[in-house]
Amino acid sequence: MTWREKFLIYFGSSYFFGITPGEWFGLLRENRFAIAPECLLRAGSITFLSAPNGVLRWPENARYRKEWERIEILPPLFVLGYYRCGTTHLHNLLAVDNRFAYPNAYQATYPHTFLITERMGSRIQGAFVPETRPFDNVRLGFDVPYEDEIALTNATRTTSYMALAFLRRQAHHDRFLTFRNATIEEISRWREGLLRLLRKLTLKYGKPLVLKSPPHTCRIKLLLDTFPKAKFVHIHRDPYVVIQSTLHLMRVGLEWIRLQNSDCVDWTERELRQWREMYDAYLAEKHLIPAGCLHEIAFADLERDPIGELRQMYAALRLPPFE
Repeated sequence: MTWREKFLIYFGSSYFFGITPGEWFGLLRENRFAIAPECLLRAGSITFLSAPNGVLRWPENARYRKEWERIEILPPLFVLGYYRCGTTHLHNLLAVDNRFAYPNAYQATYPHTFLITERMGSRIQGAFVPETRPFDNVRLGFDVPYEDEIALTNATRTTSYMALAFLRRQAHHDRFLTFRNATIEEISRWREGLLRLLRKLTLKYGKPLVLKSPPHTCRIKLLLDTFPKAKFVHIHRDPYVVIQSTLHLMRVGLEWIRLQNSDCVDWTERELRQWREMYDAYLAEKHLIPAGCLHEIAFADLERDPIGELRQMYAALRLPPFE
């Protein structure tokens, strides 16, 4: 383990580097301030770092809010698929096309302030980022394409990723995987957070966005209600391999994230349940996607012939000329 990894395990802020004091203490209240003793340093780090986020969001709002509120979001392209299905690989390949834009790791981590802090903040904090992810060899860095769902952990509290930090209330946070059992207020908070993030990214880049977060796979109706002209590419992989890989991700990655003890969770049961929940929703709703706006790719085919599979995808979704 490198010194960066050791530092982040003990002092890192998990998903919450970019959270504001209001969101952080709201999250703590919801979870009755229950922090495992071995995670107190992490919780203290989150509390400490939330203060500048709360302060810096004010000048960002004052400088740019009127501009991003007038922005029209171009129809996004959503990369769908369960965790460990190859969504990151496909996202990285699509990000090579500079006619698209995407949220990078800094922007997803600091959704409240990236318009005014990214240039300096990514240089200062980049020194503490490991070169690769702890559970595989995929490159890390503030410039890499990243999940928009991470931004929503810092901005809305309505994401199933909260269940990996606050493990005692997994049932509460897991409602936000599909949002089928969420309240109207919770759905509205999530949608407003996503729209704000995408407006800010569109203000910065002025291009269509390629977005990747596995939970989007089971939110087709919600996404289409928000972005009627969106397009989707779904990547799938052998589920036996995927579940085993996801369990490895939990074993290795959880120590970077959790704020409570993990011995209360049967991880195999949870992953099988989430797999079923995600794909029950996907299969029930994918017919809502207009013809020509959904393409499906097998991970094995993409790995064997990435150029050929991308060429087919561009043609099927009527994306800009592939050449």
